[in-house]
Amino acid sequence: MSSETSTIGDPFADPIAEVARAEVVIEDTLIVGRNATLTLGTDSLVILDSKNTRALPFHNVLWAEFSELDLTIRFAQQVSKEFIQPAFISYPIEKTNRLTAEAWLSKLLDRAYGESQRRKRMKVLINPFGGKGNAQKLYSRDIEPIFLAARSVIDVEMTQYQGHAVEIAEKLDIETYDVVACCSGDGLPHEVFNGLGNRRDARKALSKVAVVQLPCGTGNAMSWNLNGTGSPSLAALHIVKGIQTPLDLVSITQSNRRFLSFLSQSVGIVAESDLATEHLRWMGENRFTYGFLVRLLRKTVYPCDLAVKVTVEDKQSIRQQYRQELNDRAPVGSRANRPAETEGTSEGLPPLKYGTVEDDLPDGWELAAYDTLGNFYAGNMAWMAANANFFPAALPSDGNIDLVCIDGHIGRLTALKSFLAVESGTFYDMEHVSYRKVESFRIIPRNQKTGYISIDGEKVPFEPFQAETHRGLGTVLSKSGHIYEAPGV
Repeated sequence: MSSETSTIGDPFADPIAEVARAEVVIEDTLIVGRNATLTLGTDSLVILDSKNTRALPFHNVLWAEFSELDLTIRFAQQVSKEFIQPAFISYPIEKTNRLTAEAWLSKLLDRAYGESQRRKRMKVLINPFGGKGNAQKLYSRDIEPIFLAARSVIDVEMTQYQGHAVEIAEKLDIETYDVVACCSGDGLPHEVFNGLGNRRDARKALSKVAVVQLPCGTGNAMSWNLNGTGSPSLAALHIVKGIQTPLDLVSITQSNRRFLSFLSQSVGIVAESDLATEHLRWMGENRFTYGFLVRLLRKTVYPCDLAVKVTVEDKQSIRQQYRQELNDRAPVGSRANRPAETEGTSEGLPPLKYGTVEDDLPDGWELAAYDTLGNFYAGNMAWMAANANFFPAALPSDGNIDLVCIDGHIGRLTALKSFLAVESGTFYDMEHVSYRKVESFRIIPRNQKTGYISIDGEKVPFEPFQAETHRGLGTVLSKSGHIYEAPGV
């Protein structure tokens, strides 16, 4: 049984009482009531009472506090594989044991939260129109009880129209909130990042306020990557315990417009399979599969010209880079390594290193013709949907976009195998899949008057655009603090 000396203290308390408190030895086991003990184990709180013995993972401990005579511990209780709800246990504490119990409680909360901030102050945005229109119900039933049990400070607002979250983020008091929590699909986080990016103090706002998603839409890629789940209640727990994590954001320039992307940019079969099937939303996620197979059978190609600023060219080097970060979080995941130009400043967005799509091609970039392009897909996260791990080498803050290009003239059987390989985890190693780490790119579609370009799942004009990465410009909450939850390479 280990022990340590308590450092808990109130500067306004009685000095004599403080001396007594400082000398309290914090034991891992606290005796409560007559026949019960609470023990701080390696990963769990071990509860032994007259009824049974059970282990409660520290990750599930939401809060602990005293009433006048009782110690109450609130936790997330597993109801089913995809649903949790708050529960609590309460035990009497003898007055003579109060100092020891207070010190033990503090140690419990330290174990339960670790690097994560307690009692996060959250601006909750609910999109009542997203997905199947169930976001408000999901929030009230699955999410809010978890936030309240964790003693989070919450302020809820409904978005009224497309672009409303942009306006809210532009006016947000960033000294009042730690988190903007989006009960929606991936569209609301896209709006929030851009609202924060529109501010005069954009870099400070994007560094200070974490943007998170609670999966209440049809596209919940952000939650899958950062929380490892599409369950609203589980995502709520992981956000309560989430660790601030720097996130690369990508500046997109198109015509005279500049905006931010946090998830993906696509031209070709993926963009068309998503955006051209909006009329099939009643099919749910199956509409994407349907759209893909239709275009696959037609062997549709998307001619374009492409220039890239490559960082890592070969798959083996990319794999080595990923595995280094998997084993050592400090080089990429640490907030101390956020680039100086993106943190601690009241200025707007960082200047564009490579200019805009309207400028001459940057020095060293060569424009190459892709006459038979089948798929152009650039990603800043790994999962693009549940079981769609298109970018298994993606990292939250490595300063790169992961770029996949596939020729449209590959055989139908090979194309179908590629589609199935995304779910099975073998996509990355397929010989015909070009996978590169790039800092920036410019793509110019041609030979088509109309088509589809998707940025974070949102349709933008079918025109040339340029993308440039800003390392660690944004902030999110993640379970690990440095990697995504998707299986890596």
